[in-house]
Amino acid sequence: MSFPVPVLIVVLGPTAVGKTRYTIEAAQMLQTEIISCDSRQMYREMRIGTAVPNTEELAAVPHHFIGSLSVHDYYNISMFEQQCLALLDHLFQRHPAVIMTGGSGLYADALMKGIDDFPTVDAEIRQTVAGQFQTNGIEYLRRQLKRLDPIHYDRVDLHNPKRMIKALEVCLQTGKPYSSFLTHTPRKRPFKMLKIVLNRPREELFDRINRRTDRMMDDGLLCEAESLLPYRRLNALNTVGYKELFDYMDGACELETAITLIRRNTRHYAKRQLAWFARDPETKWIHPEELTATIEKWLR
Repeated sequence: MSFPVPVLIVVLGPTAVGKTRYTIEAAQMLQTEIISCDSRQMYREMRIGTAVPNTEELAAVPHHFIGSLSVHDYYNISMFEQQCLALLDHLFQRHPAVIMTGGSGLYADALMKGIDDFPTVDAEIRQTVAGQFQTNGIEYLRRQLKRLDPIHYDRVDLHNPKRMIKALEVCLQTGKPYSSFLTHTPRKRPFKMLKIVLNRPREELFDRINRRTDRMMDDGLLCEAESLLPYRRLNALNTVGYKELFDYMDGACELETAITLIRRNTRHYAKRQLAWFARDPETKWIHPEELTATIEKWLR
């Protein structure tokens, strides 16, 4: 199959919907490769809790941006955008179409639409803000952000320390509000995009989430979380599946309660993902069991 211009096929969807199987079948059909835009599968220490494709799945099709970082590495969405664009330049020389998949809407948007240019933040400022968060907690971040950028304070997810930390870093680096750098002007890309969201009936999706949580526990999620306990303050570990088990290790709840909370919080996360994906009217929504050949029809 050939196209007048390269095509990026973006396959999004809530957690546990079945993106891995669908995209591997599609990549095999198109004889291409897969880019992950999952903001947590990048971390090699978090394989079980982030549902990284298994060894056989990774061997079936070349994957990129999976297990490429340590939880100790500094990384941001701007770095992802730049690295992903460079990778696509390389991949499009061999493949007329490439697949990108994941559940992180913000990372997907960074590549599809581009992000605003932010100043480089000094390592000393990053360390200072991170230290303030570790010492004083999330409420301190909220107070600082409200003082330095009340506009962004009213917009940001106040339960997401990573996003507040990023905004505070820019405020402190420049002396200007973080919101002043947000233009939300989409960037032109040298490739065509086909955007797909996989979805299932709510009851079916929630059942898959519950059963996958149980499989993760059987596969050793508790041991994986125990190995990461000393690093729980790192941004990467502010993630469903680990936070609840850290509370269990603290003695704050029983193990079965922690597992129940993982199921519940993952369901809540899936709802937020679906709400994010629904903002784009150009996206095509399908059930994961629909034939991947549907992609060929859309690309014609």
